[in-house]
Amino acid sequence: MGEIARRRLLLLDSLAALGYVLLPQVSVLRPALGGEVDHATVWLLSAATALPLAVRRLRPTPVFVFVLTAACVALAAGLGPVPFLAAAYALYPVAVTRPQRTRLSPVAVGGVSVAGAAALTLTGGQRYEGGTLGVQLVFGLLVLGATWATGTAVRERRESVRRVVEQAAERAKVEERLRIAREIHDVVTHSVGLIAVKAGIANHVIADRPEEARAALTVIEDVSKRALRDMRATLKVLRHNPQDAQELRPVLGLSDLPELLRTAEAAGVHVELRSHCPQDPPDGVALSAFRIVQEALTNVVKHAAPTRCRVHLVAEEGALTIEVEDDGPGPGHRPTVPGGGLGLVGMRERATAHGGALTVGPRERGGFRVSATLPY
Repeated sequence: MGEIARRRLLLLDSLAALGYVLLPQVSVLRPALGGEVDHATVWLLSAATALPLAVRRLRPTPVFVFVLTAACVALAAGLGPVPFLAAAYALYPVAVTRPQRTRLSPVAVGGVSVAGAAALTLTGGQRYEGGTLGVQLVFGLLVLGATWATGTAVRERRESVRRVVEQAAERAKVEERLRIAREIHDVVTHSVGLIAVKAGIANHVIADRPEEARAALTVIEDVSKRALRDMRATLKVLRHNPQDAQELRPVLGLSDLPELLRTAEAAGVHVELRSHCPQDPPDGVALSAFRIVQEALTNVVKHAAPTRCRVHLVAEEGALTIEVEDDGPGPGHRPTVPGGGLGLVGMRERATAHGGALTVGPRERGGFRVSATLPY
């Protein structure tokens, strides 16, 4: 709560306190005083009951205890149950803010208040000035019970809203962590996988075929530079630094696939690309499609190169269909370090995020197939 709003609420409580001081002086509420109670005593008891209300938000429980005690004294002195309205006003912040140690529900308190109202109706045949002390006490308890039930219900409602907000914030943090993990995995795994393949080739042929080893090292140099550039761009996006906005690359999309395919071909995969996209998908869908193709090609390079691979994309009727299939390990394939399966998890999460589906598995004629549908 801001300082200005807090001051306004304290001012409102001060005006309410003044109103409760004047309330017993209203003619229709003025009690029939005996000779033993003069008007100065009425003013004193009214002030003692009402003035502490100005700080009820600062010290809820002490203010309520003091006002309730003053209201009981005023009732015994013959001022009637009107001071209990001030006690109810002081009770409300206690019911709203104080944790409830017992399972005393607002329904139970409300039921007691209804029973008190019934008793008040049955016993209150006389008008207020002639009412008995018991009737006035029942009226005060009725007002306090209704106030406690209302405040407790409001507090429980606020607690429920707070829990919902906290759960939503926790879900947002989990989704953000997953997004960061996917982005870093896509950038790092693809590049490191290619580097591992080419480093293995260079290590095996450096003695017999130095030219082939030199070509592999050239690919490693190019891929590592591109990986560092992509990693810096990803970290800048995650930092949300406006000063670095002009240095960020545009969002990756379908137009970046040729460069991705050239990298795969440098690692020994001959890729055939077919794209039929008369309508451009949204940037988010295009980025997910790029990442799915990237991860699929990374798996082909790691587990089947050298081989042939086909990438087919079709965008029509509000959906982008992606198919990546290879012919299986070709002659001269060297086993690489096995992956941890996170690539398939990331592809499935990207497809699910757009309400799509992912299908992966071996082909009947050998090789592996990845198929994804991204609605938009």
